[in-house]
Amino acid sequence: MVFDALVDASSLKPHLVQGLDLMIVRELTGGVYFGQPRGIEDLKNGERRGINTQVYTSSEIIRVARVAFDLARKRSHRVTSVEKANVMESGLLWREEVQKLHDEEYPDVKLDHMYADNCAMQLVRAPKQFDVIVTDNLFGDLLSDCAAMLTGSLGMLPSASLGKPQEGGKRNALYEPVHGSAPDIAGQDKANPLASLLSLSMMLRYSFHRTDVAILLDKACANVVAAGFRTGDIMAPGCTLVGTEAMGQRIISELEQLTA
Repeated sequence: MVFDALVDASSLKPHLVQGLDLMIVRELTGGVYFGQPRGIEDLKNGERRGINTQVYTSSEIIRVARVAFDLARKRSHRVTSVEKANVMESGLLWREEVQKLHDEEYPDVKLDHMYADNCAMQLVRAPKQFDVIVTDNLFGDLLSDCAAMLTGSLGMLPSASLGKPQEGGKRNALYEPVHGSAPDIAGQDKANPLASLLSLSMMLRYSFHRTDVAILLDKACANVVAAGFRTGDIMAPGCTLVGTEAMGQRIISELEQLTA
């Protein structure tokens, strides 16, 4: 989601990102990062060879695709499934399983398929064509960082790791900023807390079903940024530079005003 006040912080032209709100659903426990065999081996001719294996099962693909379709039903009912089915058998399986799940359970959601390299280009050419993107571990890693600059900073991007639904519909989940930790600026009051707060907003929406409170938090964050308060990563001429703690206090004050 791109705040109106941060449109100029993006590396793209304002008309490409104003009003942008997309979600990338990335599979996190399979694919090339976890596939076997893997490793580095010595060859008889004196060379060395590095091996990583891209592997997915039907159940792994269906699990993450179902998350994407369910999220799309709460948004604009559009999913773009991203892979490399033209050159990878794992990508072909991905496409076939996502299409099958769509046809059987989610015909009300519009599904498009796109190759990963084209998706990277489209994210910087016309990002508002997307609503929910679902993709594998490797491509999701790359595309989410590419999408970060649509907002102007990694410090603005929330994320969620969602577990399989349990009995009763609840699921384990971990909500955190896309950027993870920032040890190089730890204790310096420089980090942008907005991604953490927007991750809390996602938790309110998708784990606690408190969309009303999430909307308030989103509005508070947007209002503070619109008022010109910025951490260093999103600083712009004419704005007021604040640290982590001061930004947090500003948002708390704005929440108090919105709920007064």
